[in-house]
Formats: sequence, C-alpha cells, structure tokens
Amino acid sequence: MIEKEEMVILVDEHDHPIGTMPKLEAHIAGKFHRAFSVFIFNNRGELLLQQRALDKYHSGGKWTNTCCSHPRPGELTAAAAKRRLQEEMGMDCQLNPIFTFSYRAEVENGLIENEFDHVFFGNSDVLPVPNPAEVAAYKYISMEALELSLTDKNEAYTEWLKICFDQVMAHYRRIYGHG
Repeated sequence: MIEKEEMVILVDEHDHPIGTMPKLEAHIAGKFHRAFSVFIFNNRGELLLQQRALDKYHSGGKWTNTCCSHPRPGELTAAAAKRRLQEEMGMDCQLNPIFTFSYRAEVENGLIENEFDHVFFGNSDVLPVPNPAEVAAYKYISMEALELSLTDKNEAYTEWLKICFDQVMAHYRRIYGHG
C-alpha cells in the first residue's frame, strides 16, 4: 500500500492558513507552516524526552521534547497534538496550550524548519509505549539537568528544542513552581 503524502498547513505570520503543501516539499523550500510541540511532565516535574528514530528524514537520533509534528489540513492543532502523542509515544493525557513561537532553522539534508509552533504542556505518570518507527529511546530529565545538558551537549538536541527552551523553562517555573 502506498502511503498518501503528508500535507502541512502553510500560514502567514499570524498563523492564518494560506494554503497547503506536501511536508517534504515545504521543508525543502523553507515554507512557513504550522507545527506543534508537546512537553509531558511527570509528578516529580521531570520532562519526558524522546530520541528521534535514527532514520527520520532530519534530526534522526537527536533528543527532543516529548513529541512534535504538524496538524493535517482541516485538523485542529490541539487534536493533532493529542493524535501524535498517541501515535509517537502511545500516551494520552490532557494537553494545555501554553504559548506559540516562530522559528527558522536549517537542519541536515538541506532541509529548513520554518514553523509557527504551538506549544502544549501535559502531566502524566503513565510510562510511554513508543512507536519504534518514530522514537529510538526516551528518558525523564529534570528541567535543570536539561538546561545544563543543552549547554554542554548542544549538538545532541533538536534545533526547535534549543530555540524554545528558555520560554518553556519560564512557563514551567510559573506553572509548576520549580526552579
């Protein structure tokens, strides 16, 4: 069975949809599109990180937030975040929209991430059951340890995690009272 090519939602600087494009084509051309990033914390305040599968089309083997992807055309971003959390990590929990940010980063293979990213936080002590096609490994880490690791082992992490980390940390401190 041939899988239908995944489409992304092209947006303007205010996140208003202006069209769609095949995902890979959007990353080759560096087109601005909608994305989301999910951060799941356990009751100890540790963040669940995933190591992207080694054969991902970019950033393979890099550590990143719990899950991230793109909503499909016609799909609400919050619904897409819940869907991908289940597909990537085998988890389901309430997700709360926290903030948005925009970024542009060149990644390997000549691809460009140019995204309007919606960030969601969730809480769960349920262990993930990762999809091996998406996730090579996972671990829980304190936000303070992650902050140090992002400085010491910067190349081990995805560009979007490095770019949004300060905002994530600020919201984490405000919401969870840690740090």
